[in-house]
Amino acid sequence: MRVSVIGCGYLGAVHAAAMADLGHEVIAVDVDAEKVAALSTGTPPFFEPGLPEILSSSLASGRLRFTTDIAEVAGCELHFIAVGTPQSDDSGAADIRFVDAAVDALLPNLGPEDVVVGKSTVPVGTAQRLAEKLLSAGSSATLVWNPEFLREGFAVKDTLSPDRLVFGVADGVGQDRALAAVREVYAAAIASGTPVVETDLATAELVKTAANAFLATKISFINAMSEIAEATGANVTELADAIGYDSRIGRRFLNAGVGFGGGCLPKDIRAFSARAEELGLGSSVAFLGEVDAINLRQRQRVIDRVISDGGGDPVDLKVAVLGLAFKPQSDDVRDSPALDVARGLAEAGALVTAYDPEAMGPAQKRFPELKVASTLQQALLDADIAVLVTEWPEFVQLDPRTAGDLMAHKRIVDARNVLNPAEWRAAGFHYSSLGRP
Repeated sequence: MRVSVIGCGYLGAVHAAAMADLGHEVIAVDVDAEKVAALSTGTPPFFEPGLPEILSSSLASGRLRFTTDIAEVAGCELHFIAVGTPQSDDSGAADIRFVDAAVDALLPNLGPEDVVVGKSTVPVGTAQRLAEKLLSAGSSATLVWNPEFLREGFAVKDTLSPDRLVFGVADGVGQDRALAAVREVYAAAIASGTPVVETDLATAELVKTAANAFLATKISFINAMSEIAEATGANVTELADAIGYDSRIGRRFLNAGVGFGGGCLPKDIRAFSARAEELGLGSSVAFLGEVDAINLRQRQRVIDRVISDGGGDPVDLKVAVLGLAFKPQSDDVRDSPALDVARGLAEAGALVTAYDPEAMGPAQKRFPELKVASTLQQALLDADIAVLVTEWPEFVQLDPRTAGDLMAHKRIVDARNVLNPAEWRAAGFHYSSLGRP
């Protein structure tokens, strides 16, 4: 099929390359000429495993092109809207100006049987408003809402082999044709057994926000339990193992630590709360405010723990911060707990040296004063204490004897609860984590 992708950020670039990898002819559009130029040479503007390979092969095949000219989408059958919906500067609400701008730009280039496919995460009710905008503009194109469920670090796999597909469409003329078109574009995934949910526009919008709200709640729940565990001498990891055997609960996302971050969960739960307030239903999701508060509190808990374990005085305390991205296999530092810990320690007077395999450049753009090391060993050299805040494999697999030989004092705070306490203590370390003895 001939498809267009509007927006070449994280979501759009991955989606465009994956669609071309599946054999579709793809034209991807963005207003950022520098980004388009980089992508056109096969260079992603962010780190995502597997993307450079399918980007290069799709460009070489001729099935994928990038452009700044929206008029080039004319003649495509499907148009994916994949622009960002950041948190508004003055509130927790989602800023959907880019979504509206994408639809406005598409309108003059739509054919009568085209299908516009929304992938951006938007407040419930947005899709219906956009469908009405198409209608009022005289377009007979049909809108389908197809939310994305990408995990950073696994985005290529999640696009090519999703765990479910959700298609939201309004009843009426064009409904059957639109559903047939999106089923065709995802034919490979559907043929492999991917479940498909066909529903209305509002439900499709809510699927994404509800899923992220649930995951955020689960993470904050176990982090709240880690506070209780510390106060009572319990072990939060063993607690999570025990309750995780309950099939109604499950073990995933029950790992206590410094909390969640990134460009999705934090902003999405805030936007969900803001939308509920607009609907007069703020009390229905009031708990999300506490979910957010627990998550942010974890960051301060880690900062306080590092200072306490380092002797109590942060001034001139040499701290090795291991990790800056919000999660491994990503260079994303948006709302990153790791970057907040590094910043908080530095602002308290500590001498922070940070290392991350991929995220040091993006981190320094957000925190220019941050001192970074070129290697993990350099970050650890002469440190009074280390704190592991992003669970990159090289940190998880770090030999405590090697680390101890480099550091001025053998102290480590495991803010992700991923290290073996016995091994580190046997190597002479003062080891501490969150909610574990």
